[in-house]
Amino acid sequence: MAAAMNTAPIKWAQRSDALYLTIDLPDVCDETIILKDEELSFTGKSNDKQYEMKITFFKPVDAEESTYKVHPRNIQMHILKKKNDGDEGFWPRLLKDKALEKNQVTIDWNRYVDDDDEGEAGNFDLSNLQGGRNFGGGAGMPGMGGMDLGNMDDFMKQMGSMNMPNEEGSGDVDSDDEDLEDLPELEKE
Repeated sequence: MAAAMNTAPIKWAQRSDALYLTIDLPDVCDETIILKDEELSFTGKSNDKQYEMKITFFKPVDAEESTYKVHPRNIQMHILKKKNDGDEGFWPRLLKDKALEKNQVTIDWNRYVDDDDEGEAGNFDLSNLQGGRNFGGGAGMPGMGGMDLGNMDDFMKQMGSMNMPNEEGSGDVDSDDEDLEDLPELEKE
């Protein structure tokens, strides 16, 4: 007898040109994610339970230019809306089926912006998707969750932009102190 499938929980936010989806499952493995212009399907395992999800978008998306990244606590996706003749802007909902959306999708309040406030908020912060995979191709290194280890300078800039306490504990990062000469040598075994 086949094991029962659980529905993968989805959170979403949008801008006039893009969607930000999160499949809110920790430690996902054996995942299969397929994005087409009209729909998204997912299967994967989390905490020894099998999950699946298949949704049909309210309007078409640009599957080739969209990206995703598998993180330890979730899967995050930046999905570009298809550019139609003047038909861009905010969608009233994510899914074509309004009833399915009520049961399967929640708003990602951490990324939510009202369409009137979009100019002030700007675009999504995509730094956590760097090194992610394109749905249309496949960037990154196999077995590394799409992580791009090739550009250490970009990684160090990201680390420097994090709000970490400095020596005085003020929480501000001294951006002028990019000198790494003061760091101790790593011990070799």
